Amino acid sequence: MLADQAATGKQRPGRLLTSNSSFMFHIADLETAVRCKLPLVCVAGVVHVVIDPKANSEEMLKSPEFRTRYAEVNFISCHQFDFVFSIDLLARAARGATLLLNSPYPPDKLWQTLPERLQAQIVDKGISLYTIDAYQVAQDTGMGRRINTIMQVCFFKLAGVMDTDEAIAAIKRAIEKTYHKKGADQVKNNFAAVDQALAHLLQVNVDAAIHSGIAERPVVPAMAPIFVRDITGEMLAGRGNALPVSKLPNDGTYPTGTSQWEKRSIAQFIPEWLDEHCIQCGNCSFVCPHAAIRAKFCHEDQVAGAPADFQSMPINARGFPETRYVLQVYPDDCTGCNLCVDACPVRAQDAGGNDVRALRLIDKQPVLERERVKLDWFEQLPWNSRSQIDFSNVRGVQFLQPLFEFSGACAGCGETPYLKIITQLFGDRMLVANATGCSSIYGGNLPTTPWSKNADGRGPAWSNSLFEDNAEFGMGFRLSANHHRRQAEKALGDLRAELTDAFVDAILDAPQQVESQIQAQRERVAELKYRLELLDSNAAQQLKSMADHLIRRSIWIVGGDGWAYDIGFGGLDHALASGLDINILILDTEVYSNTGGQMSKSTPLGAVAKFAAGGKTVGKKDIAQQAIAYGNVYVARIAMGANPQQTLQALREAEAYPGPSLIIAYSHCIAHDIDMEQGLQQQRLAVACGHWPLIRYNPVIRDEGGVPFTLDCLRPSLPLSAYRANEGRFQMLAQEHPGRAPAAHCAPALG
Repeated sequence: MLADQAATGKQRPGRLLTSNSSFMFHIADLETAVRCKLPLVCVAGVVHVVIDPKANSEEMLKSPEFRTRYAEVNFISCHQFDFVFSIDLLARAARGATLLLNSPYPPDKLWQTLPERLQAQIVDKGISLYTIDAYQVAQDTGMGRRINTIMQVCFFKLAGVMDTDEAIAAIKRAIEKTYHKKGADQVKNNFAAVDQALAHLLQVNVDAAIHSGIAERPVVPAMAPIFVRDITGEMLAGRGNALPVSKLPNDGTYPTGTSQWEKRSIAQFIPEWLDEHCIQCGNCSFVCPHAAIRAKFCHEDQVAGAPADFQSMPINARGFPETRYVLQVYPDDCTGCNLCVDACPVRAQDAGGNDVRALRLIDKQPVLERERVKLDWFEQLPWNSRSQIDFSNVRGVQFLQPLFEFSGACAGCGETPYLKIITQLFGDRMLVANATGCSSIYGGNLPTTPWSKNADGRGPAWSNSLFEDNAEFGMGFRLSANHHRRQAEKALGDLRAELTDAFVDAILDAPQQVESQIQAQRERVAELKYRLELLDSNAAQQLKSMADHLIRRSIWIVGGDGWAYDIGFGGLDHALASGLDINILILDTEVYSNTGGQMSKSTPLGAVAKFAAGGKTVGKKDIAQQAIAYGNVYVARIAMGANPQQTLQALREAEAYPGPSLIIAYSHCIAHDIDMEQGLQQQRLAVACGHWPLIRYNPVIRDEGGVPFTLDCLRPSLPLSAYRANEGRFQMLAQEHPGRAPAAHCAPALG
């Protein structure tokens, strides 16, 4: 929501710009104020834009008169149409205010689609209603899904904080300054979006006699846990500031698995499954950044009573007669990034001779209710037993429940699929130490968290420490897990007489490196707990309380390249040299992503970033080679877009390795200035040109007399320029310093 105190068109001091800055859609609008050099102040969670220069003094902004005067707002803008059903947009609207909706409906159809409560508020308060289909304007002008420029123009037109022509001129100057380094096309597209915005901004006729009969949706469903209803839901509704401190957790511990209740419904297009073409490979769910497309298999009787639109097909695996394969999209959680469609290997033709895949993007609105009904049925199907699943290939992993889901990361994020996969593989026994960065923002951001748990209540335990000490923080996880296990082993040994030597030795000596061994140990521990129930002693009850520590914990230290290559490198090196059984995952975007795109030591030669405006002059730090030099560290470089099977194999080998392991994962990023729909394509090109060789170094193979190093990709088959030509971070150098660009773009980047 945006809000501005300017219904009259006259400039008055102090105009409200945003009534809830917690939504990510507000960021662009704050940029509007910053670009136009309008001073800001936050009052009770509302960001004010102060127009009167005399209002700049801190005394005036903090005064009770100022806060009282602007308790109501005269301009509200909703950039995601679905919010009209779940957020009280007009709670603080003044009489005669203006409401702007970014809507897929034309003016003559919009009124009938609004919930009845919002209709009544508009009529009662005399609200002026305007609409624009900003996403259509963005698509028509080559802006993709970026609507910030379009909505900025509408804001200045309706809010009246300054002359519209002057505002548009200022916006175009800001566009020129911001995007000229990225090429003339970006400037041209932004200019076109500005010019088209006002032509598509239309007023809606408010007809008090028409009642839609549409009810508002609860922010979270009644079936949600009490904590989610009472606290998370209030935050999602924008009422977090009103929560009393007494309702918040005393120890700062928040429950996991809350992102499933948010249902942002921000995608304009979602994938449709064309089952007649599907080969059930699992690639689509493997690469999905938000775990919004999932697969299960079940007996045909379990789908016999499903809705007519519910899709399933015979599974094409041997040994599963009368079994159906089901693929389902989560329509309100999908971001429409298109990576699933890109990952689909099917190349078929329809009746008209057109190329088709097993997935295609379609307009969400016409199918939304149908997909919700299908999803309800899909979620009633139980997750498949892990004992029935082959973990060694991508096809099998699609049937594992993801315990990292529906994050607030960018649409098409290159980092989150890796986190999702490790939770599918090891999530029910994971401890995660997360360095500050993108992964800590979308991983630990209030009000919801994407780290989740399964039906048994098991899932990753997540925590974030300082940017500079995350590796040591994760080492502490391993040391404490080892200590807990030693305590449990001692307590178990003390009860040998009651439990028998054979049973105790079976638990203490059990190997726990691969999934089948872990599951066997879980069964032994379950039997142990049962036997302890029959023993009436304090020692038995004490052992029962710590019995789960007899199952090996999977410790993961996670962060980006800014942490691993730069600020936290000393700790990372210490962790690698420790010999401890830890797994380090570097989500390598080659730049500080979440703080604005600053250069890191992972930034490659010639890339333009903040602090490297003329292109980075030295090569990328080779952290893989440094780790290999220790000799006892498992090291891998992976890129799921180039080779998903190698990615899976490396993650499983690293976790099974009984010492330190380092995984460096290529993560395409919006900071690369690419079309995020092409992220997987860029990963393929990065490997094909030699920029990102896929490797595995496994010391276990050396100990067995083999060669520990494996190169998992072919020799470069493309010039480096074929990869760099698609990324603005490299093309900016050609724009600004054409004399320097050729050498940098053609230089090898194998480090």
